[in-house]
Amino acid sequence: MDIVTPGLGLIFWQTALFLIILFLLGKFAWKPILSALDDRDRAIEGALESAKRARLEMENLKAENEKLLQDARVERDQILKLANDAANGIIEEAKGKAVVESNRMIESAKAAIITEKQAALTEVRNMAAGLSIEIAEKLLRKELENPTAQKELVDVYMKEVNLS
Repeated sequence: MDIVTPGLGLIFWQTALFLIILFLLGKFAWKPILSALDDRDRAIEGALESAKRARLEMENLKAENEKLLQDARVERDQILKLANDAANGIIEEAKGKAVVESNRMIESAKAAIITEKQAALTEVRNMAAGLSIEIAEKLLRKELENPTAQKELVDVYMKEVNLS
């Protein structure tokens, strides 16, 4: 049974060595170990706080970026709307000018047609008058070859002149 139960001297020396090691560790190693653990704890806390601040800053930056993107989209939409309105205005103005110009051209063409028609009618009348005069001249020459016919014609015209 001596193997399982330790002797009193062994327990005494183990306890004495334990207390000496404990004293030496407490005197020389315990404070540096605890201060190193405290320093490490403070470093970890600082890193966690820095990470929280960085995360908050990233969230703020992300929110600002989203706001800037939204503002840019709104501004883009406004610019596109203004451009579309301007294009529609220019198109409407061009259509109006085209209508006015086409109406002016139609009126000008109508006036030219009327002028040409009047000129053609005048020319036809002049030609008809000329032909009538030529025909009348030929008829009168043929009828007036005879002196008695000339005298009768003069008498008829004189009567007409007196009656008028």
